[in-house]
This record gives sequence, C-alpha cells and structure tokens, in this order.
Amino acid sequence: MRASTFPLASALTLFLLLALWACSGASEREPEPASAPRAAPSAQQPAPSAAAGAAAKTQDTSMASQRSKSGYDIAPLPRAKVTELAKNLPPEVYRVTQKAGTEPAFCGDLVDNHKQGTYLCVVCGLPLFSSEAKFDSGTGWPSFFQPFDPAHIEERSDVAYGMKRTEILCVRCTAHLGHVFEDGPRPTGLRYCLNSASLRFLENGAALPAESRPAAASASAPQTEVAYFAGGCFWGIEHYFQLGQGVISAESGYMQGRVEKPSYKQVCDGSTGHAEAVKVVFDPSQISYQRLLEAFFVMHDPTQLNRQGPDHGDQYRSGIYTTSAEQERAARAAIEQLAKSARYGSRKIVTEVEPAKTFWPAEDYHQDYIEKTGRACHVSNPWTEQVEAK
Repeated sequence: MRASTFPLASALTLFLLLALWACSGASEREPEPASAPRAAPSAQQPAPSAAAGAAAKTQDTSMASQRSKSGYDIAPLPRAKVTELAKNLPPEVYRVTQKAGTEPAFCGDLVDNHKQGTYLCVVCGLPLFSSEAKFDSGTGWPSFFQPFDPAHIEERSDVAYGMKRTEILCVRCTAHLGHVFEDGPRPTGLRYCLNSASLRFLENGAALPAESRPAAASASAPQTEVAYFAGGCFWGIEHYFQLGQGVISAESGYMQGRVEKPSYKQVCDGSTGHAEAVKVVFDPSQISYQRLLEAFFVMHDPTQLNRQGPDHGDQYRSGIYTTSAEQERAARAAIEQLAKSARYGSRKIVTEVEPAKTFWPAEDYHQDYIEKTGRACHVSNPWTEQVEAK
C-alpha cells in the first residue's frame, strides 16, 4: 500500500507563492549532496510509498526479449553511449537527467503544452508518455496518469532527505525523469510527475527520429538475452563481465530474496535472503551463454559456501539464476563437467541453480564501482586467463 499523499489543495497555495522566484532562481539552487545522488525532494511534491504500481512496473523478469510490447528496443545502452549522448545536453537538462535534479514548479516549457503528440526521452529518444494521458494536476510539472508503455519506465526507491518516494527513469538510458505518486485520476489513480527538461515533445504528424522508432521486425535484427550470476561481491563480477566481447551491459543488484526493493544495508544484515548478483545483457551472436558460464567459474571459487574471498555471509553465495530451460540445462551441465574434472580436487561445488526471480538494481554508487574508484578486487579476469586455470 502506498503512503498517504500530501493534499494537492495545500500544495497549490505554496506553489503559487513560490512560482515567481523559483523560475529566476533555478540556476542558483543549492547543489545536491554527494551522499544523495538521486533527486532531492521538492517542497511542493507529496511523498509516495516505495510501491510503484503494477501499471508501470519495470519488466525486469521479462527475460526472453529486450523489446517492449509496443515494439521498441529497450536494451540498456552501454555507459559509454549514454555519456556520449549526455555530453552535449544544455546545463539544466544535464542537471536534471544525469544528476537527478528537479526543475522549479511552473517553469518547464511543457507544463501547459496542450498539443497532441508524444513525449520522448530527451537523452535517447525512447517514447515515454503520450498527450492522451496528460492532465492538469495543478502542481507545476507535466503530469500523466500512465506511460506510453510500462516497460519504457524504470522505478527505483528514493529515500533521499528522509522522504520515501518512487523515482522514475528511462529504462534505456536511465535518465532521471521525475517521480510517480498515487494521487492521479482514473483509470490508474497515478500521477507521473515529470520534469519538462527530461522530455522532448514531438507533435503528431512530425517525422520520428530513428532512435524513436519501433525496432525493425526482421530476422536480421540483433537479438539480446539476459543472464544472472552471483559470485561474491558484485563489484568485481560486474566489472569483468562488462569486458566480455558481446556483452552489452552488466548491472549490480539483488536477487532471490523475500523483500521488494531491498537496500544494501538490508541485504548486508542478512534479513532479506538476497544474493549480490549481476544482470548480464548479451548478444548471443557474439558470445554464447556457455562462454559466460566458463567466464563465471574463472571469476570466483564455486566451492566456497556463503562466502567469497574476504567476504562472508549468504549474500555472497555462488549462484546461477536462469531465464529459460536451456539456460538451466547448460548451467547444470557445466557444473557436472567441472565436478568431474580435477580443477577443484575433492572440494564440492556449491553453486545454486534456480529460476531467476525479480532483479532489483543496486544503489547507484555500486554501479561501475571499480571503474569509478580504481579499487582492485579479488575476482579473476576471465578473458585473459585459461578457462581451466584457477
């Protein structure tokens, strides 16, 4: 159940008083602290619960395809590609989309836009919302009661500044868009509160740019698959999977637990049952699932129970979480083959193989941690060592 929302009538009075100075002072707002990289709460916005609403739930468990039901390619863009797209953004757009900023109320150029068309991600061009779902919430930000396609939106828990809210991002490039609240109109009862700076409006009849068109439905179109692995601290596993030729992206997160949207602290406390895991999106025409399995068993020691190197606890267990019967067969066959080899001597392989449950992305500071900090990790590089070596 969502938390109760701040009454809109009370918020409107405050909005009108602050609107005049807010627009002129947008560039002089206090910078957000490094400890809270996601959006800082705005005094005008009510607090939602951590639950996101089924109507917009990110389809992390839809493993068979990286296309949305509406036919768009929603495979996560590589970090280098997002950086390239973002470097030419205007300063305010960059602040909002890349630093999770919030534009002042009533100052965005799309708040009072009543034209018919589609609202695209300003960074990667993915269609996010339609004018058919737009409504006047009176809050000072563009508001919609449902997304263009639920799979185009990613949701994350936002607890910055002691408030519990649900942040929304573009699923393809992770641009910050705004937040979703439970005080919207029928039929969803939701209000997707967006920053104008996060959106590009394309009026009906205008030509769609290539990045905003549905994916080509042809046999030659590149396909992607998803695989999940847990092998101790996810920093190293994520880092080295990213180096694989044919790996599109690797993301740190939590899997196989009992709690929705767990935090790192909860997982470390051992109260959720989650494992530190890595989501690997790959192109099977360039790298096979079998090769990923081989790399995984070079990266870590699968004979260590609920630990890996200096890290202890069941969150550091070894696991392969499969998305199909084919993956399960391949994983079990790989373990059986390793068990028969002399690689681990008399030590038993304790890697668990289970159908993948929901993948919950870890906090931002965990993503690309080794790249950001330059710290070393006990994980072995599987692309330079022989598969049999350990």
